Amino acid sequence: MLPREVIAVGPLVLRAPVDEDAAAIRATCDDPLTARYLPLISSPYTMEDAHEHVRRAKTVWESGGAEFSITEEGRYVGSAGVTPLTPYGSATVELVVAPWARGRGVAGAVARGLTEWLLDHGVERVELETEVENLPSLRAAYRAGFTEEGRRRDAKALRDGRRVDLVSFARIARDGGEPVEQALPFFEGGELGDGVVRLTRMVVEDAADFHRMLGEPSVSRYNVGPGSSLEEDERRCRATGYLWLSGQRIELAVRDSVSGAFAGHLQLLHSMPAFGQGMIGYSLLPEFRGRGLMTRAVRLLSDWAFAHTSLHRLVAGTDAANLESQAVLERAGFVREGVRPEFFPQPDGSRTDEVSWLRLRPGRQISS
Repeated sequence: MLPREVIAVGPLVLRAPVDEDAAAIRATCDDPLTARYLPLISSPYTMEDAHEHVRRAKTVWESGGAEFSITEEGRYVGSAGVTPLTPYGSATVELVVAPWARGRGVAGAVARGLTEWLLDHGVERVELETEVENLPSLRAAYRAGFTEEGRRRDAKALRDGRRVDLVSFARIARDGGEPVEQALPFFEGGELGDGVVRLTRMVVEDAADFHRMLGEPSVSRYNVGPGSSLEEDERRCRATGYLWLSGQRIELAVRDSVSGAFAGHLQLLHSMPAFGQGMIGYSLLPEFRGRGLMTRAVRLLSDWAFAHTSLHRLVAGTDAANLESQAVLERAGFVREGVRPEFFPQPDGSRTDEVSWLRLRPGRQISS
């Protein structure tokens, strides 16, 4: 049984919910963003629902869990819950931040403080799960020193029936708890551009254009593996924020600066973190070719990577027959590194050579 204590986390105080919190709880839970990520709560959320939350908090404590109101200078700014311990000494932390307190690091601070309180009281393992599209919650988990343990596919159903993935995190007593630094920081201002081309994170609204591009014969002939459905491409686009935040890869829409139209896709894969190596990949719709857009895009992303990450090497691989792609890389400052014979498998069972390309962090010379 967890002790019913008041917990101080910097300027925040976690205490048991009281009836005076009800109006703020209702406003928080009736907020569209809260309703979006908590599909099991009532919507609309009423004052009676809020008072029931306060009443139910008492039974949570009696069952071995914990339920807190997060307050700042006496004002409610969110809720924090702890599930009853499992027979193996594990508990799950759940957090909600009020709309008026978002963007200030409340979730990360509370996740860290509450987790350390639980570990100090003998909990062996503290778990946290968040939806793959919930970037603030994901960021809070990393900042609170949680270790990502995997991705549970279709583990949650939204109000409209769509199923989404959950990312699982945990902290155990022997973990250091240091914040996980973002290896691939987000673009300042949300995008890169040079007046001709813009690079923005690919989102679900880009899925149809992305899917159409992958189906173009001039693109698909150089893709390895089976094609994807529109639904699969939509899921991929919904996960781009998580993939970027977790340091796995950056998935970008290449846009014409004038029209804002989707022109292509550019990717930076953190392929070998221990060696400081990233891999570039890209495709462009036929109607946007011949204007130098992808050369500009690759150069923009490469320059940014060397300026804002620890990457030392950027590599790319092209089919030996894909002369247009090779020309893009050469114009963007890459040099030919070598050839890997019979690297790319083909649908007919044959294999083609790969020409590999390299760009080093400025200041290093490449000998050819």
